[in-house]
Amino acid sequence: MPRGGPRASWLNRRFETDRLEFTDRYDLRDEVKQGVIAALDRGGARLGVHSKSARLALELVAGIDHPRIMEIGAGHGRVSEQILAQHRTAQITVTDLDPVSVDRIAAGPLGSDPRIRTGVVDATAIDAPDQSYDLILFVDGFHHLPPELACRAIAEATRAGRRFLIVDAQRPPTAALLLCLPLMVLMMVTLALRFAALPAVPAVVHDAVISLLRSYSRAAFVALGQAAHPDIAVEFPNDTTPFAFLLPVVYERTS
Repeated sequence: MPRGGPRASWLNRRFETDRLEFTDRYDLRDEVKQGVIAALDRGGARLGVHSKSARLALELVAGIDHPRIMEIGAGHGRVSEQILAQHRTAQITVTDLDPVSVDRIAAGPLGSDPRIRTGVVDATAIDAPDQSYDLILFVDGFHHLPPELACRAIAEATRAGRRFLIVDAQRPPTAALLLCLPLMVLMMVTLALRFAALPAVPAVVHDAVISLLRSYSRAAFVALGQAAHPDIAVEFPNDTTPFAFLLPVVYERTS
């Protein structure tokens, strides 16, 4: 399926890529990957992405005294950190596919919190019984998955969790996409120079452009949910306009 959705135009389909981001690669010095992750951490904090994602996650578990939450693709772990700061009794399993990122989280202040567990977890094969979590969330990383793996991740997260929250870049319509690419490069150069260490700037700009080309549209998110399981409902929360360039998506099995 095209990342622009089943009815994506020919031109929109041309603006896709299978090229990996630096954060997906294991053939590079780890300093390159961690440099990009550090820049995303600082930028997300300055733009309020971490705190807003945490608030939305907590809205989805409102009324549960001791919510069980898993964050997949946590990277720097800042969203989980914000959830703990806003909810005293939340229990969070913080995970990533990259062992180095997990080790850094476990060795830092977040890893010493008794409400936290850490682990290496593949979003497409979550080693947990059905409905083990009240919420599974995936912030700013879903676009890394090609459609086949994205379907598997949705199926797994809605099996292991009651709800699955994704916060990720939204693929714009074709005309906007053509306009966004040069603006995206300019914006990311500016942001990278502000938030990234100088040696990491080219990698940060590279990954930002690839993220846009690999992002999913609303129609694609709906189609992925339907393909993952016939009983999955998809919702786009209406009260999240402060995200601006990010789209929150909630999946839940109806039976």
